[in-house]
Amino acid sequence: MVAVALVAATHALLIAQPRAPWAADVDQIFAAWSRPDSPGCALGVFKDGAVAYERGYGMADLEQGVPITPETVFYVGSLSKQFTAMAAALAIQQGRLSAGDPIRRYLSELPEYAVPITVRHLLHHTSGLRDYNTLLSIAGRRGDEAYDNATVLRMTARQKALNFTPGDEYLYSNTGYTLLATIVERATGTPFAQFADANIFKPLGMTVTHYHVDASRLVHKRASAYERSGNGAVTLDTPSNQRAGAGGVFTNIRDLKRWDENFYTGQVGGLAIIEQLQAPGSLNGGRPLTYAWGLEVGTYRGLRIVEHGGSLGGYRAHLLRFPAQHTSVALLCNLGSIAPSALARRVADAVLGSILTGEKPAPASAAPRGGRGELPASPAPSVTLADYAGSYVSDEIDSVFTIAVDGSRLVLRREADAEPAALVPGGADAFRARGMTLTFERAPDRRVTALLVDAGRVRGIRFRKDK
Repeated sequence: MVAVALVAATHALLIAQPRAPWAADVDQIFAAWSRPDSPGCALGVFKDGAVAYERGYGMADLEQGVPITPETVFYVGSLSKQFTAMAAALAIQQGRLSAGDPIRRYLSELPEYAVPITVRHLLHHTSGLRDYNTLLSIAGRRGDEAYDNATVLRMTARQKALNFTPGDEYLYSNTGYTLLATIVERATGTPFAQFADANIFKPLGMTVTHYHVDASRLVHKRASAYERSGNGAVTLDTPSNQRAGAGGVFTNIRDLKRWDENFYTGQVGGLAIIEQLQAPGSLNGGRPLTYAWGLEVGTYRGLRIVEHGGSLGGYRAHLLRFPAQHTSVALLCNLGSIAPSALARRVADAVLGSILTGEKPAPASAAPRGGRGELPASPAPSVTLADYAGSYVSDEIDSVFTIAVDGSRLVLRREADAEPAALVPGGADAFRARGMTLTFERAPDRRVTALLVDAGRVRGIRFRKDK
C-alpha cells in the first residue's frame, strides 16, 4: 500500500507539471523499467537553466517498495571525476598546486619513474599508471570492495613500471583520479571530501551530494543497486565504497541540475575554470585528445557535447550536455544491465528533435558477459604442459597464480577463485584466461621462469616462478 501511495503521489506531481511536447516519447524510452517490480532510472532534462522534465521510472528499493523519484540518491561512479577535476582546478586557482607539478612532490611514496608524472597527466589519463580496479581483478579481488585512498596509494607505490611513458598515450586510469584527490588533500591540508563540500557542493546548494568516504554513513533516500541474471531474476548488487576521486560521489537529479548550470554561470570557480574543465588534453607529440578535465568532449549528430558516465555494482549514471543549446540530460539508474549513455542520447533525440542532424546511431549490441577481449584460440605451442606448472608470485599486487596441468589442458587458480579457469592457447608461450593474457618467460636454457600479465588497463605485471 505504501508503494502504491508513493507512486500515486509521484503521478499526481507529474500531472501538475506542464507536459513538454516530447514527454510521452521520453516516457516510452523507459517503459520497460517503469514497473513496480523493476529497478530503473531517475531522469532530468535541463534547458536554459530550468528543469524541463524530471521523473523517476521503476523502483529505488524493491524490498521496501520505494519508487524512484528525482530526489532519489544514487552512487554515480566515474561521473565523480568531473567534481574531482573541479576540486583540483580550485586548488590550482588558490595557488596550492599547479597542473605541471610532478606528483611525487605530494606523493613521495611513489617510485621515481624515468619521466616524471605530472598532475596534468592524471587529469587527462596520460600518466601510464596501472588502473587499480584492473590490478584488483588480476589478483582475483572485487574492485567494488571497501578499499580506501590510502590502500590505492600503497598499491600504486608497489608498481615497478608504468603502462607507457607519461604523455605518450591515453589510457583511462582510475588510479590517476584517486591519486589526484589525495594530492588535493595534501596540497590544501584539508580532507578531500571536506574540501569538495566546502568549495563545490555547499556553494552550489547541492545539499545531498557528497564523496562517500565512510562506508557506514547513512544516505537518506538512497537507491539500492541491482543486477538481472540470465533467467530474469533480480538480485542486489550494491557496492561498498570508501574511495574518493575516481568515483565516490552520491547525488540526485536535483543536485545535478545545480552542478550543470554552473557550466553556464561560473558561480563556483568562474568561467575561466569552466573553460579549462572542457579543454581536451594532448599527447607528447601534439595529438589532441577528446578527454578534458574529468569530461569527454565530442559531437553527437552535428552538435558539440560534453559528457561523462559512471558505474559500479548495479549503479549506472550519465550526464550529457549540449553547451550551445543550453540543454542537458541527466540519468541515474540502479540496474547494471542499463546502458545510460545510449538512453541519454535517445532522450536527446526526442528533446532536440530537428536540431540534430545525421542518422541516429544503431543500438549497441550487448557483449556477452565474461568474453571481453578474448582472442581467437591459436594452436597450442609444441611444448610440455608441465613446463608451465607451478606457483607464480607478484609482489606488485601481492598475489599468487597457481598453474596446474588438468588432463590435456592448463588451468589457473587464484586464492579468491571458486573454480579454476582453463588457459586457452593464444600463441607461443601465451594463453588467455579470465580476460587476461598470460605470456610465459623462459631462461636461456628454456626453463619457464616467470609470466607477464596484460589485462585492459594494466600491462606487463610480472609474476616470478616460485616453485
